[in-house]
Amino acid sequence: MKFFRQYEESLKIQDLVGVFIVTKINNMGNRTITQKPPERQTRQKQKLTPSTSFQDLNDFSTTTVEQSQHIITPAPFQSLDELPILLSGSQCVLHKNEILICGGENERSCYSYHTIKNEYKFICSYPSDVILEGHCVVKLAENNNKDNNDISEITLLSFGGKYKHTLVMKYVNFWNSENYLKVKRYFNMLEYNGTIGVEELNEPDKYNIWIPLTDNHNHSISIGRDEDQYLGVRAVIGGSNNHLLFITYYKNNISVFDLNTFQFIKHDTLPTNNYIRYHCFVSNSENGQEMMKINQEKKKKKSYEMLLFCKKTGLSIKYDEDNNAFRFHRLPVFDDISPFNKYAYVRVNDVILFFGGCCWRGDMRIVSKALHRYFIQRNTWITFEYTLSTPLYNCFGILDEDNTNIHIIGGSNNDKGMIFNHMKTNVSEWIYPQLVNFLQSFKFLVFLKHNRNLLHKTNTKINSQKITSNLFANIGFEF
Repeated sequence: MKFFRQYEESLKIQDLVGVFIVTKINNMGNRTITQKPPERQTRQKQKLTPSTSFQDLNDFSTTTVEQSQHIITPAPFQSLDELPILLSGSQCVLHKNEILICGGENERSCYSYHTIKNEYKFICSYPSDVILEGHCVVKLAENNNKDNNDISEITLLSFGGKYKHTLVMKYVNFWNSENYLKVKRYFNMLEYNGTIGVEELNEPDKYNIWIPLTDNHNHSISIGRDEDQYLGVRAVIGGSNNHLLFITYYKNNISVFDLNTFQFIKHDTLPTNNYIRYHCFVSNSENGQEMMKINQEKKKKKSYEMLLFCKKTGLSIKYDEDNNAFRFHRLPVFDDISPFNKYAYVRVNDVILFFGGCCWRGDMRIVSKALHRYFIQRNTWITFEYTLSTPLYNCFGILDEDNTNIHIIGGSNNDKGMIFNHMKTNVSEWIYPQLVNFLQSFKFLVFLKHNRNLLHKTNTKINSQKITSNLFANIGFEF
């Protein structure tokens, strides 16, 4: 079909989804066909009833889990340059155009990945006495007095894991030639081999190297009590001054650590029937870093909200900073994802995306390649028909600087174990799929308008009003 070949070439849509592929143009007014079925073709609604342990939760209301059929198949993932090392269970932090990859399961090496150059640079290694398995890395709050565009230095906190450690790194842009030479100078001075010789360094030289967290009197600080099991721990930074570290960990615990006083100020128990480990834990805020609800009254009330998902457990967690108290509210969890943890997850505005995951059935490990989406405000779930190319777990998901691409880094699968995986996908394909479908279909109409001669040659008639009506209906509008 010459007509369709010219259409595809004109729009260069080989890598796009949601473009209508027409077998018989005469029937376009009555039906449209996509490349793949976008969602399961049945609309499912599943009511969740509270389990006994949740009956006393405040403001609990039974909610509905909904799976929609009106989501198009998202664009494929783009494979990027392979990781320099096999990596699973990594922790990553974004710094401008860099994704800082901070070790992984039994892997101490740390790298910087440049999202524009698509290149990696080795930063350093964790100390030789640190064994990494299920650790957590967060970026500490930046100085509010600095212009965010001018900040070249950040501080990372690494803690927890099966074998607890508490370390910090003062990181400077490794792709800046001046910074690179400065870092390289003291690395050469120490003949760095994975051990920390920080006592030989002056304070200004302690960049891009993991060192113990210390208080104002230079005493080492350890995060976690002896009885705390921090394997698969997850944490977020919050509070009125971004000074609180909220830690969720096995079996069903949440703690608050004050980064100013280096003391725990709160321990509490999460209302859940399954254990919490290798889970999703995010801030429920506009910027992903903090949410402070401040009432314009004489006495300001400060509240910080987080979301947690692990297996069958979904929780909204609200922390009252004034009263140092938690409130928990149960959230629905879709059946398809309820057996799993160890998935990659990314929060984008009002949506949390989940990639892969694993669970155990007896002695058999089940690895998923499914993709799920949770709408925070609507409190609903969607399972995409499209899947990862291979089952994957213990991978890490992270947004780039301008929030346009999601990177999936490392992971394991049942066949090969740890892999060199690094891929990315465009956010818009997952968050606004109906709009993508509409725009691509609109391009099709524009093409038809400017190629009427081709239609005349093929003696084809098109009911443009019906097509337009279908396009608007596809994104939820009546025309």
